[in-house]
Amino acid sequence: MNEVKDNYRADSIRVLKGLEGVRRRPAMYIGDTGRRGFHHLLLEILDNSVDEALAGYAKNITVTLYDDGSVSVEDDGRGIPTDPHPELGISGVEVVFTVLHAGGKFDRKAYQVSGGLHGVGASVVNALSEWTEVMVKRDGKIWRAKFSRGEVVEPLKVIGETDETGTFVRFKPDPEIFGHQKWDKEFIKTRLRELSYLVSGVKFRFVDVVSGEVQEFESGGLVDFLLYVDEGNTPLFSPPFYVKKREGDYELELALHYTQTDDERIISFVNTIQTTEGGTHVTGLRAALTKVINEYAQAHNMLKDLKGKSLSGEDVREGLTAILHVKLPEPQFEGQTKTKLGTAAARTFVESVVAQELRRFLEENPKAAQAIIQKAILAAKSRAAARKARELVKRKNFLESDTLPGKLADCITKDSNEAELFIVEGDSAGGSAKQARDRRTQAILPIRGKIRNVEKADTVKVLSNSEVRAIISAIGCGIKDECDPSKARYRKIIIMSDADVDGAHIRTLLLTLFWRFMRPLIEQGYIYIAMPPLYRVQKGKQVKYLYSDEELDELLREWGQNVVIQRYKGLGEMNPQQLWETTMNPETRTLKRVMVEDAVEADHLFSILMGKVVERRREFIQKNAQFVKNLDI
Repeated sequence: MNEVKDNYRADSIRVLKGLEGVRRRPAMYIGDTGRRGFHHLLLEILDNSVDEALAGYAKNITVTLYDDGSVSVEDDGRGIPTDPHPELGISGVEVVFTVLHAGGKFDRKAYQVSGGLHGVGASVVNALSEWTEVMVKRDGKIWRAKFSRGEVVEPLKVIGETDETGTFVRFKPDPEIFGHQKWDKEFIKTRLRELSYLVSGVKFRFVDVVSGEVQEFESGGLVDFLLYVDEGNTPLFSPPFYVKKREGDYELELALHYTQTDDERIISFVNTIQTTEGGTHVTGLRAALTKVINEYAQAHNMLKDLKGKSLSGEDVREGLTAILHVKLPEPQFEGQTKTKLGTAAARTFVESVVAQELRRFLEENPKAAQAIIQKAILAAKSRAAARKARELVKRKNFLESDTLPGKLADCITKDSNEAELFIVEGDSAGGSAKQARDRRTQAILPIRGKIRNVEKADTVKVLSNSEVRAIISAIGCGIKDECDPSKARYRKIIIMSDADVDGAHIRTLLLTLFWRFMRPLIEQGYIYIAMPPLYRVQKGKQVKYLYSDEELDELLREWGQNVVIQRYKGLGEMNPQQLWETTMNPETRTLKRVMVEDAVEADHLFSILMGKVVERRREFIQKNAQFVKNLDI
């Protein structure tokens, strides 16, 4: 019998001091160290300033990007406390930036509502930054402290006098952890725009020191937000329904209207944090809508055509766009991502307030009430037809192939994790792709021409389109509320179209289909765009495939002019071997994964680009045409 030496004693247990644990396991605190985690640092500091605004103290918040890769957030709130902490004996500023789980949000003395991480944010940012500088204006003085990778470099000290108040935080994310990533200006501006709608009376500024760009965001509230989101769609009535009400510690703000589309869009927030998965507050809103609209319709004898049947929740929400923002102390979220509210009392509060105010609105606005109910009745009438159409595209089992479209060249594997579906426009390209593919893991679905624009058509018309039905049937995960990505037959769904204007239009139509009918596929990273080359360049026996004019210019400078250049105008111009080498071979191809960082902005853009308001689409294209290079017409 072998003796096992027991070396596991108390001195074997490593105690990580200060913020060392954050640097060793950053993903535990910010999700990852990629683009999302990198920008999460800024959002944590920004949330602290927003909390000052929610508390009624800050009126101006500025985010500034610098040429050294650092970023700052400045507000004119009360300023972080500078007096010594009674237990720790160090200044409040040093406590906030060096002690994990320290802050003014654990009790409700300093903040009634908060969107921050309750004391985790500032210290985590400090721990994961090469350096951090904090300046505080309060009590007639200007204070400054400096930190580096979680440690105090320069203790808090007075550097001047002032009659202003506020906090300035500037930091540079640590390259040792994040590499040399750059700030995404559009992402930051989108968040500031969103906050300007949610926190009325506060001016948000974006400043880029390098380019000199300065942009300000200041809005009239949720009604402006609603009109922004639905900019490309025509409302059924105007002005929108709006209510803002406070009861005790709970506050609700809601703006909603109906448009000519058949989509339901409820964009919800809790303490400025978007709840992409909804939660109890959204459940309360939906329940109030169904109850009140049915009450009104029955009281005014408007349901005769339905033979006494009530309108379903799905019926009354067809064409609805609503933005709901609730503020409440200590919200309970399901999971760490804060994307679904679990506070039970929020449902009762929202349902009660919305029911009361919506009854008043419908009685005072009979034309709006009639438009809402007529649309709901039309939805109810077409519901049976839509259900029948959906049944056509459902499958008994997502691994069975007896109901798959005949044009699909399926793959051999039944393991969805390794299976790929290429959606290819045109018979010629589809034929090449079928010859080029790896039959074991790659399926090819050719589609003919441009599919129906789902942004402009109702569900029944969309599902009557044979190309759309083929796509939905091949993927096999269902649509709308029944869409379940775990049932998809393929883990990668790849849009493969020509690298020209028509190809771009086809990609947009397909992305609109996925966004409106199978959104979880995009949200969970199932959708990809293939990147076929624009050029094949040969010099002697050397061959290179290039994907942009810039790459071509660079190669010509390197190789000189004695080359043969082939410009691909379509996938069909490639032989199967070329298509495999450049676009389909997992070892050599380039794929772009379609990800949605901001669902609100995506909704806005899809409404403009694919909606019914032609003039707004023309304005958008004219405004952004300068950013499009090498347009192929």
